[in-house]
Amino acid sequence: MTYEGKLKTDSNIAWHRPQSSPYRVEEELMQKSARALSTITDPLERLRLLCLTRGASGIMELGRIFRKMDDDGRKQLNREEFLTGIKNTGLDISHEDAEKLFAHFDTDDSGSISVDEFVKQIRPPMSEGRHAVIDRAFRKLDKHGAGVIATEDLRGVYSVTANPRYKSGEETEELLMTKFLANFEHEGTVGGKVTLEEFMNYYSGISVSIDNDCYFDLLMRQAYNL
Repeated sequence: MTYEGKLKTDSNIAWHRPQSSPYRVEEELMQKSARALSTITDPLERLRLLCLTRGASGIMELGRIFRKMDDDGRKQLNREEFLTGIKNTGLDISHEDAEKLFAHFDTDDSGSISVDEFVKQIRPPMSEGRHAVIDRAFRKLDKHGAGVIATEDLRGVYSVTANPRYKSGEETEELLMTKFLANFEHEGTVGGKVTLEEFMNYYSGISVSIDNDCYFDLLMRQAYNL
């Protein structure tokens, strides 16, 4: 069984509850990903799981690290750059598994791999419907169609009012908003930029533990007033 199957099998009931929130989903995601690692041997799936043990933003941060490695803008990484990128993530990936990952993506034996393809394949798979609602939320934020939004744009649209911790009075709207925006901070930078790819990467992490497409759609619609 793949890591997506293990996570979703464990959560068939939990994620159908209407009181669930991205925060609760993320907490469960981190725990289930850590447990699933003990039975997964495929290097690609292990890399995904290791990212998800850091929460939904783990996939997004991996993408950022490898984008940064592409300092010449060619969107290609050679073996040495790739191995350095893996090391820079701080994830517990053995040298042997890193070599296997590079070989997996170097399909034409050219000695280099596509950054775009690597980031795309690391992202947990999602249905077309989920892609569409995430894209719709981003387009609502990206008023000028630039393909990039500021974290302050998220503050102006994202709603925490459906969050059970807000409803119970356990946490304030400002605290919940600060926690959410922290997912998109990069190297401690507040008020940065978020691309469509990074937005998609973040929500792919949320998506992986939600078995029901309708619930995921509802979660996105509530959060962004779609």
